[in-house]
Amino acid sequence: MLETAILIAMALIILALVLNIWRVVIGPDVTDRILALDTLYINSIALLLLLGIYMASSAYFEAALLIAMIGFIGTIALCKYLLRGDIIE
Repeated sequence: MLETAILIAMALIILALVLNIWRVVIGPDVTDRILALDTLYINSIALLLLLGIYMASSAYFEAALLIAMIGFIGTIALCKYLLRGDIIE
């Protein structure tokens, strides 16, 4: 029962990833693309966590943590670039 719930959740998160990629490609504005990219990071983290639960492996949890850190730094860098035009002052 838990395995089928995890598989259904994985399918729905994969659908959300596809929709996020669609928004990144055809987003009407740069801010919409940055928001979609941030959501893409969050959905990939959720997919890795579900895969780690399904496979009973802790390596997926560490990969999810790395993606979370890189996604946070990337979002900050992109927003800072939009506001000021440069990343490093």
